[in-house]
Amino acid sequence: MFNTTDDALAWVQQRGGGDLADKMGLEFTEFTIDRAVARMPVAGNTQPAMLMHGGAYVVLGESLGSMAANLHAGPGKLAVGIEINASHNRSATSGYVTGVCTPIHLGRTLTTHEIVVTDDAGRRCSTIRITNIIKDLPPQG
Repeated sequence: MFNTTDDALAWVQQRGGGDLADKMGLEFTEFTIDRAVARMPVAGNTQPAMLMHGGAYVVLGESLGSMAANLHAGPGKLAVGIEINASHNRSATSGYVTGVCTPIHLGRTLTTHEIVVTDDAGRRCSTIRITNIIKDLPPQG
């Protein structure tokens, strides 16, 4: 699909992660089939106690996992999430959180990715697993 790693990163940066990811300040920094990385600020993504909201970790994880699955799926295909789970281990309170997404399974019809989210000190905050189904894009017409 892409000739270089830079082409895949440019594709995801141009395409973006969608309106929700944009509102949350998500930015993709590395993007290949084997490893996708994005970060998101804690500020603006907290719950009332000023801790990173657990749902924000899941948005970061789903954005990474779904975009990585779409890169794997290739042209004429669409990968959409069918299952996601998260275990939150720690709450970030400032700076950025970074998600690193790696494939567990890359099949013809299903993909599963693990996303490890860490704070600026490198401490694990959340572990997310997402499964996507790969479908044919409807004909354009």
